[in-house]
Amino acid sequence: MKSCLFSVSYAGLWGQAKLELPDFVARAGRLGFSSVMLMAKRPHLSPLDQNDEKLAALEKALRDARVTCAVIGGYTNLAPHSASEVPFLEMQIAYVESLARLAARLGAGVVRIFTAYEDDRDDIQARWQRVVTTVREMCDRIAPLGVTLALQNHHDIGLDTNSLLDLLGEIGRPNCKLGFDAWSPALRGENVYEAAKRAAPHAVITTNADYVRVPRFRYRPEFVNYERQSPDWVRAVTFGTGCIDYPGFFRGLQDGGFNGLAVFEMCSPLAGGGGIENLDAKARAYLEWLRTHVPGSA
Repeated sequence: MKSCLFSVSYAGLWGQAKLELPDFVARAGRLGFSSVMLMAKRPHLSPLDQNDEKLAALEKALRDARVTCAVIGGYTNLAPHSASEVPFLEMQIAYVESLARLAARLGAGVVRIFTAYEDDRDDIQARWQRVVTTVREMCDRIAPLGVTLALQNHHDIGLDTNSLLDLLGEIGRPNCKLGFDAWSPALRGENVYEAAKRAAPHAVITTNADYVRVPRFRYRPEFVNYERQSPDWVRAVTFGTGCIDYPGFFRGLQDGGFNGLAVFEMCSPLAGGGGIENLDAKARAYLEWLRTHVPGSA
């Protein structure tokens, strides 16, 4: 598998240190990653802010760091409910088209997107169908650019692995694949080995972070006791030290035939804080884990 570092990790979100894209690319190379995934919104690769000069500087940074841009990370919710007179889906189709053009320019073959959240005000079948038709149109529009969409298993529609595979089959486009992660199946109680093995033939990337569950309680003075709260708080930790069975997950991916991109992300509050030294240490730990547990990773 090819190692990849997601720029969201150094975007200044959730208290983390912030790097501009050329500096992030240089840092990814120094850390030892062979490729990068670029966050397609401000403060990183928003299509609103790009021009030939900025893209040329980014291409030079990639060459100098000897890393490739492998994925553009888009942010979508393909079934908005409110304000039906506003063409939200058309806006997102245009957004994804612009990301595909950036991907083609930078040599990336994949644009990552999300499906949609559920909403009690909307029929789930109608929401599902809007996701299907929208992704089909996105795929058809970007096909001439040679770019693949990767549906990441984070949003509510198509979240269960069997449901996700049904959704992919219904979309039915050769340039629609999966970005399949362990985080969601693990937290929802799926067997991550079996889920990864089923998804692997359809996946082009996997994005990884490790977490611990932190039980929550609320003090009830009338009982002089504590009341258990649900759900648990989930906190990002050093890769390989959390509650997710990553050895089983990667074994499932490999047994299913996956040999794509293994992407590391720090996209939530992080144990140890958001300082640059902690971010770098967590990124190095991921690379070390990958090279130890997934032979042949580069």
